Amino acid sequence: MSQPVAGQTTAIPLPFEPLPELYGGLMQNEAELAKCQGKRIGILIVAFNAVTTLAKVLKRITPNVWQNVEEVAVFDDASQDATYELAAGMKVMRDLPKLHVIHHDQNLGYGGNQKAGYRYFMDKGFDIVVLLHGDGQYAPEILAHLYHPIVMGEAHAVFGSRMMKTYGGPLKGGMPLYKYAGNRILSILESRALDLDLTEFHSGYRAYDLHALRHISTAHMTNDFHFDTEIIIKLRHEHCVIKEVPIPTYYGTEIRYVNGLKYAMDVAKAVWRYRQTCRSVRCFPEFKEYFIHYPLKQSKSSSHYYVTRMVGNNQDVIDIGCGEGYLAAELKKLGNNRITGIDALPTASETSSLDDYYSADLDQGISSVIPQLNNRRFTRGILLDVLEHLKKPETILDECHQILDPDGQLIISVPNIANIAVRLSLLFGQFNYTERGLLDKTHLRFYTRKTARRMVESRGYQILEEQMTVIPVELTFKIPARSPLMRGLNALLRMLTWMAPSLFGYQIMFVARPAK
Repeated sequence: MSQPVAGQTTAIPLPFEPLPELYGGLMQNEAELAKCQGKRIGILIVAFNAVTTLAKVLKRITPNVWQNVEEVAVFDDASQDATYELAAGMKVMRDLPKLHVIHHDQNLGYGGNQKAGYRYFMDKGFDIVVLLHGDGQYAPEILAHLYHPIVMGEAHAVFGSRMMKTYGGPLKGGMPLYKYAGNRILSILESRALDLDLTEFHSGYRAYDLHALRHISTAHMTNDFHFDTEIIIKLRHEHCVIKEVPIPTYYGTEIRYVNGLKYAMDVAKAVWRYRQTCRSVRCFPEFKEYFIHYPLKQSKSSSHYYVTRMVGNNQDVIDIGCGEGYLAAELKKLGNNRITGIDALPTASETSSLDDYYSADLDQGISSVIPQLNNRRFTRGILLDVLEHLKKPETILDECHQILDPDGQLIISVPNIANIAVRLSLLFGQFNYTERGLLDKTHLRFYTRKTARRMVESRGYQILEEQMTVIPVELTFKIPARSPLMRGLNALLRMLTWMAPSLFGYQIMFVARPAK
């Protein structure tokens, strides 16, 4: 037997010291739940000024979990106490090769620390990560309960819920009544707003499938405490399966760093900003991947209403400026059309709706795509909300002659700069660009009915039909197009547009064919 070398300290194994009330029946099937089944599991412990609690948290992790997880990483967020030194010392003195300690020189914030941790485990190729707090607020004894459903393929994310009654509920665990009331009110509002059936949205005890998390952009998400809300929103948007498991409530004497009122306002704001972005009212950076610059307009006499009628059925369609392919999906569903898309995007998200897709800088025209079409001709061409974005719109109109069938038709829409909204703005000395609409900040050209018609005819087209669309008030007020109120308002707008098309018309639409 080897003897300790003089001057060296023998490492003492880390004891398992669970809370007595969490040891009994809870641990009966823990060994089975803790099995990793070949998955690479990491535990992310976020810590800030946790010198008095971190050792207890590590000692409350069960031996079965220590055996099955690959790494336990403590991310010290620039603590002002000796949290880092304590964790680093425990790694050596307790012989914990799976314990890794990372120290941030600058405080990243609660959300920022999580981002760094998730990137860390994703870069190392892990499958699952469990978020655990270093302040002892959540029970390390039940870590296996969090990651087991993901190991079994039952969920993409698992949230611990203190609102479930298995461990007596939150009030029995010492949650202050005002915190309980605030938690419940916020969770109910979020559940309704996001159509999610969760008992608690504000637990920080969570496990994530890192393969699902890779599809979520965290770059512009908050570094504050409502990061937990933003990540729920993104998981829900990506149709990830979220499961809840009951967890005990524990409120100790540690200092809390969350301003409850500010947190509640941030949570409500996050949900509102998400909904505004999805509705294309305004693009907020943390949810910008969900913003559709030109959402489909559902009301009668809108551009999308007219284009479905103008395209017809069973046509070979080339949609120039197709975007993500949402209009193509509608045209394919309604009319059994075969659709080829061209846009500047590397790819379109609705690829199933497009028979072919080509990427091109439309400002340079479509000359780079024409050879790839192999002399193919189309019976319908669409230039919907495209020409106003181009420096030389005449170029793309000229090139469409090369891809249209001799009897083919080109469907064009451009905004009407003479609309009453713009006229009133000018009356009061205003000409402010916006995210979208008539004064979209990306518009380079502006048209009236006469100038739009003159441009199309000058490029060798005969105009067969002209329509003026109604103002899309459903996008402004976010009222369903089929509601009685919106149907009535649209009927009034259609009458006004018919009576004074240049004044009330929102977009100018043409059906044109190559002049013979």
